[in-house]
Amino acid sequence: MVRFSPLVGVDGIDGLILETTGCDHLFGGESGMAAELSAKLAHAGYGHKIAIAGTVGAAWALTHATVEMGKPVILANGDERTGLADLPTRALRLSESSQILLRRFGLTRIRQLYDIDRKALTRRFNSRQSADAVRLRLDQALGIRPEPFTPFRPPPDYSTRLPCPEPLTDGAGISAGLSRLTEELCEHLSASGVGAQSFLLQAFRSDGEIARIRVNAARPVRKPEHVMRLFGEKTDAVDPGFGIDLLLLEAFRTGEMATGSRLISGGFSQADVDEDALAALADRVNARLGEGVVTVTIPEAHHPPQAAERTVPFSGQNLAGAARPYNLPGLRPARLFERAERVEVIAEVPDGPPQRFIWRRKVRRVIRADGPERIAPEWWTYLPPRPEETVSLPRARDYYRVEDEDGRRYWVFREGLYGDGRGESPDWFVQGLFS
Repeated sequence: MVRFSPLVGVDGIDGLILETTGCDHLFGGESGMAAELSAKLAHAGYGHKIAIAGTVGAAWALTHATVEMGKPVILANGDERTGLADLPTRALRLSESSQILLRRFGLTRIRQLYDIDRKALTRRFNSRQSADAVRLRLDQALGIRPEPFTPFRPPPDYSTRLPCPEPLTDGAGISAGLSRLTEELCEHLSASGVGAQSFLLQAFRSDGEIARIRVNAARPVRKPEHVMRLFGEKTDAVDPGFGIDLLLLEAFRTGEMATGSRLISGGFSQADVDEDALAALADRVNARLGEGVVTVTIPEAHHPPQAAERTVPFSGQNLAGAARPYNLPGLRPARLFERAERVEVIAEVPDGPPQRFIWRRKVRRVIRADGPERIAPEWWTYLPPRPEETVSLPRARDYYRVEDEDGRRYWVFREGLYGDGRGESPDWFVQGLFS
């Protein structure tokens, strides 16, 4: 049903409600829309009754009281009072008890309720609540009082539609249709001063199937060229089948965009990175290689250095100046190994730095050293599940920054302390390299 309206609601177990305001012109008017809708339902094998009216209550009354199977009925907006007059009162979506009382009083047609005073109706029902329910349903059907409508899914922030007089059967037609929709959608975004980070293209085929392509941008965008680059060659994967009747392009995750003139030269900028250009580059890479390929590393609040950062998809924000777990320069190496590598060390006991160590079969003599920096394990992450159980905690680490006689600098650590009663002598490892 989304091919006819972006707002589709469910009514009970056998009904659908479509808010078609502003959609009928895409099908040549309400009669053309009703005929197309009936044809699609019949082709899919669904028995159906269709009524188009200015209110939900009027359309419901027509479909449940007068409409014949497969023959749509259209009630002009504003004609609800006349069009519903001769329908039975059961068409007002009343409870069974209310219908029984109305029949007992001889009120079997909707027109008989038009001129009844509210107080008189309350006296007849002997219940103000029941009388108000009848008046509410009548007022909703006539458009006097509004009726809330909850669509099956939230409507898109912005959307454009392209009905196809002749079904599209090849990729060139799909690309041309997408280009036209993109131009129109970006005009709407620009008029509202916003951009979108997510775009969804839906191609409705004549056999009832729907092909969907979703693309995402790192930051809100509204340039047609940029959006078309996001889709790239993805449209080639759309199978038109026997033809595509309708293309629908929707924009989600909209947000304000910074407006203003761009600087003539990067030398006038206070930032080292052009965030717009960086986001556009990330979008092109993601469009070519797949969503989530471009990632950034952000800090995490953990003691172990190897767990003090994590990789996340690039979100369009320049994270070069983001806070790091350790802000003092020189404390962390430029390259951190995923797994620390064991080394053989000659060092002063108990807390002296390495004087010489063997790493990757080569002896390295230390001429400068700084440390130790003690990093304790996160004991709270090793709490036993039950009080009677015990868990062996990792040993504390003492880290040193050392430089060998060739000027190479290393980040080494001793796992465990001498005489800590935690087992054998401590082991030494290389954790990373300084630039």
